[in-house]
Amino acid sequence: MTAQKSILITGATRGLGKHLATHFAQRGYRLALTGRKDDDLSELKSALSEPGATVITETLDVTDYDAIKPVINRCAEQLDGIDIIIANAGVALTTPVGKGHFAEIRQTIDVNLTAAIATCEAAIELFRAQGRGQLVGVTSVAGVRGMPGSGIYSATKAAFGRYLQAVRIETRTERIVVTELAPGFIDTDINRDMPSRPFLVTVEKGTAAMADLIEREVEFRYVPPWPWSIVAPVIRLLPQRVMANMR
Repeated sequence: MTAQKSILITGATRGLGKHLATHFAQRGYRLALTGRKDDDLSELKSALSEPGATVITETLDVTDYDAIKPVINRCAEQLDGIDIIIANAGVALTTPVGKGHFAEIRQTIDVNLTAAIATCEAAIELFRAQGRGQLVGVTSVAGVRGMPGSGIYSATKAAFGRYLQAVRIETRTERIVVTELAPGFIDTDINRDMPSRPFLVTVEKGTAAMADLIEREVEFRYVPPWPWSIVAPVIRLLPQRVMANMR
């Protein structure tokens, strides 16, 4: 039973973050949840605050980089430490190359890469002060190869994955676990406008698998592992003419 463990999730008010929060609440974790809107946080807290549950919330726009560390530290003070921090906040914007989408490109980099790294840096500092912890970074199967129409999304997820690999190497002698989860198509608002979502799974099933993998302290997994553990490596080998149709 993991009733005494605590977990912090960024981007917790919608999509994967919201359902991960629900799963971990059901598993008895103490929760620290962040999001951009107070109303959404209040609604989520009310939904998860069963008798005996511990749920704290902090308003956080992850692109306010200087705010990330203080928020994490305040949550750690309230929960007497944080066992797991999930860098989950992200955006998925369509950015076909050379079509005037630089504002969206910059936003994608700011949220998916810069903010994710800022979250991880603050988490590692906290874990070193505590003497232990688990860092979870949410990347994507899109990081396997540049996807047409979403090149910058693919680039940010690939870069974040490489960063997590480096963090794992640098902390290998410390009591710090680094987990990277790369979801495929899990049914959330972030991908519902896409014309094709192969191997789609429900958000409940997808986030339950993510929670299980986090508890197992894996280093890296595609989510769900089947069929993406087979499909993702194949994507690297597909001819460009085939990739051109994958929008």
